[in-house]
Amino acid sequence: MKNRTLLILVVVVAALAAWAAFRPERLFINAKVNESLPSASASSSGVVLASGSFHDVAHKGAGTATVYKYSDGRRVLRFTNFETSNGPDVHVYLVAAGDAGDSDTVKKAGFVEVGALKGNVGDQNYDLPKDLDLAKYRAVTIWCQRFGVNFATAPLAPAQMAQR
Repeated sequence: MKNRTLLILVVVVAALAAWAAFRPERLFINAKVNESLPSASASSSGVVLASGSFHDVAHKGAGTATVYKYSDGRRVLRFTNFETSNGPDVHVYLVAAGDAGDSDTVKKAGFVEVGALKGNVGDQNYDLPKDLDLAKYRAVTIWCQRFGVNFATAPLAPAQMAQR
């Protein structure tokens, strides 16, 4: 009887540890975000510096990533109509590559973390450091830190010179 109780306790602890690591309920629950585009003032909007569409890597990815620059020098990365899988410990990275079709590209090229993903569905904004070199970091990746996996990537193409 004592061995059976110990075995049940070990199974319960292992199941809780597996749940905490994988968070399987997140496969079925979306975290929706609906932020509006920030503006420097009521009469000004940002200028588009670069944009691109998300594509699938390890998970589904859809929507657009756009970098805006405001007259006060602030830069904002905006996701519109964004959608990917939910997961544990998911973050937004800018990658020093033109695209990242796999996880190894992100690791080898280098990256800068923008922040934790606010939600796996919806429109959202992320402030970018003013000194970040957008000529070097040319792709946005949704990255699961817990498992080292690239969920989805949006290559960023510079806006047309006429728009600057």
